[in-house]
Amino acid sequence: MTQAVAAPLSAVETATSAALSAPGAGGGSGSSGGAGAPPPGTLVHTLSDLVAHFERGCKSSSQLQIGVEHEKIAVALDADGSVRPVPYEDAAGRPQIRALLQGLQQHGWQPVFEKEHVIALKRNGASVTLEPGGQFELSGRPFATEIECADDVDAHLADLLPIGEQNQIAFLGCGFRPLGTWDDVSYMPKGRYRVMREYLPTRGSMGVEMMKRTATVQANLDFVSEADAVAKMRLSLGLAPLVTALYAASPLVDGKVSSYQSYRAACWLDTDNSRCGILPFMFEEGAGFAQYAEWALDVPMFFVYRHGTYTHVPDLSFRRFMAEGYREERATLADWELHLSTMFPDARLKQYVEVRSADAGPMDMIRGLGALWRGLFYDQASLQAAWELVKDWSALERETLRQQIPQQGMKATVRGHNVGALCEQMVRIAMAGERSLGATAGVRLLEPLLQRAVERRSPADDILDAFASVGGNPRAFVEKIRYR
Repeated sequence: MTQAVAAPLSAVETATSAALSAPGAGGGSGSSGGAGAPPPGTLVHTLSDLVAHFERGCKSSSQLQIGVEHEKIAVALDADGSVRPVPYEDAAGRPQIRALLQGLQQHGWQPVFEKEHVIALKRNGASVTLEPGGQFELSGRPFATEIECADDVDAHLADLLPIGEQNQIAFLGCGFRPLGTWDDVSYMPKGRYRVMREYLPTRGSMGVEMMKRTATVQANLDFVSEADAVAKMRLSLGLAPLVTALYAASPLVDGKVSSYQSYRAACWLDTDNSRCGILPFMFEEGAGFAQYAEWALDVPMFFVYRHGTYTHVPDLSFRRFMAEGYREERATLADWELHLSTMFPDARLKQYVEVRSADAGPMDMIRGLGALWRGLFYDQASLQAAWELVKDWSALERETLRQQIPQQGMKATVRGHNVGALCEQMVRIAMAGERSLGATAGVRLLEPLLQRAVERRSPADDILDAFASVGGNPRAFVEKIRYR
C-alpha cells in the first residue's frame, strides 16, 4: 500500500523536471496523472506501487489521443559564410539558443528556469525543451487526431523560423548534426546533462554523440488496458527497425559521407545497453506492467533530484533506492517518473507508449509520423495485421536486424524478406487503419511515406544527393536541407 504524504517543493520540482527536461521525453505529448492521481511526493515502497502508476494511464477508447515530439538541429549562419553549432549564449553577441527562447515568449510561451537559465518553455499543455547539444524540441500537447498534431508542428515552425531568421539561425531536417565534430558542440546549462555526460561514457562509446548531435521525431499514444499497452509495446518494438529504415536521415558524419543511412540509430547501439534496445522480455508470454517495472528497477539511476540540484548516485538502482533510500531521501512517485524518463529503449512505457525509432527529417515525414502510428495502433485489425509482419522473429533476429539497419536501411533483409518491402506493407496497413478510423486526412499524410517505401528511398538518399549537388559546400548544403 502506498503511503500518501504532502507533496514537498522538491517532489513537485522533480515532477516538473521529469516532464520538461528529459531527453526524448517532452512535457506535452501524452497524458499522465489526472483526477484522483496521488501527488508526486507520495512515497513508493513496493512493486505494486510502481505498477499502479502505469495502470493509471489506462484510458477509455473514446479518450485515445496522440502527441508528437520533434527535435530540430540548429546551426548559426555567420556573416563570413561559415556554419557552426549554436551555443546557449554567446558573449560576443553571435547567434545563441537563448535568443530563440526569448523570441518564443512573445508568442505566449512561459519560461521554465533552472537556476538563472531559461531551459524550457510551456504553453497550453505543450513544451519546448533543449536537448543536450542545443537540439530544439517541440513536445506538442496531445490531440485526438493526427492532422491536429501535424498542424501543431506547422504552427510551431511558423513561429520559430522567423525568430531564427532574425538571429541568423537555421534548423536542419536530419537525424544527426551533419557538419563539424562533436567537440564543436557545447552543452546546454541543465544539471541532468552534467550527470549524464559524465556517466554515459562509462557505459558505452556513443553516449556523447547521442547527447550532442542526434535528433529524432517520436509519437506518444494511449492504451486502454494492460493487455493493450503490451500489444502496442510489442508492435512498436517489433516495427522499430522498419521505422528506422523508412525514416533514416543521417548519412553524414563530421561533414563527410559515411557508410550509414541512420547514424543516429547507430549511436544508440552503444550508448548504454542496460537501458536501451528492443527489450526481449516484452515479447515473452506473461509480459506486462510488472515485468517492465522489474526491468527498470534494476537499471542504474542517473541521479536524485532535490531542491533544484541533480545529485549523481553511482551504482544505485531504483530497487535499492526504494528499499534503503539515499541519505535522508526516500523514493517518491516523482522519482519513479523521473527514472522512467531515463530509460531509452526503442519504445518506452510511461502512462502512454512512446515510440522512439525515427530520425528527424523532412517535414512530410514529420507530419506523417502521427498518422503512421495512429493507423497502426488505434484500429484493431491494423494492429493485428502489422503484428503479423514481425511476430515470428526470434530475439536474435530482432537484434541482428537492429544492428544492420543503421547502415543498410531499407536494403536490409530478415528471413529473406527485404526491409523496404516490409516498410511498404507497414505503411499500407497504417493507411487501412486510418481509413477504418475515418481519417482521410491521415491517409493523405501517409502518402509521402508510401512513396518512399515503394521507391526504397529514404530521406538519407535525398540528403546525400543534396550534399553532392553543392560539392559539399557547407553553407549551400544547409540551404538545401533547412526547414522553411
